[in-house]
Amino acid sequence: MCETTDFATSTAPADVVRRQYLASAAGDLEALRATLADDVEWTEMAGFPLAGTYRTPTGVTSAVMENLGKDWDGWTAHDDTYVVNGENIVVLARYTATNKATGKDINVRVAHHFVVRGGRIVRFEQFVDTALVRDAMQP
Repeated sequence: MCETTDFATSTAPADVVRRQYLASAAGDLEALRATLADDVEWTEMAGFPLAGTYRTPTGVTSAVMENLGKDWDGWTAHDDTYVVNGENIVVLARYTATNKATGKDINVRVAHHFVVRGGRIVRFEQFVDTALVRDAMQP
């Protein structure tokens, strides 16, 4: 088996999370949903424009990723540091995007906490400086 196949089918928590980031960056919502458990709980931080907890793979992509695409050009989470502790994965990352309404860019640090079980993400929680994101949305 080649390395790509191993990564594509790996159930290791960090690999599952990395596939989620790659799918998100590519706009491949089907591949992103494939990384999520049927009973996933996905929480966007209070104060973030899409704040709340979303459930089911389709619920997550329609409420979060599709809505980000409506308001932002090039929304990308650039994952750079992974801290792995069993099923818990903390990723330090950076969001970049341009707000469609204001033309303002963001480049903001973020931390994500994932819980991965059975090769699927069962829980996600976002930590971000919401003021920087909201500032980019203000004329």
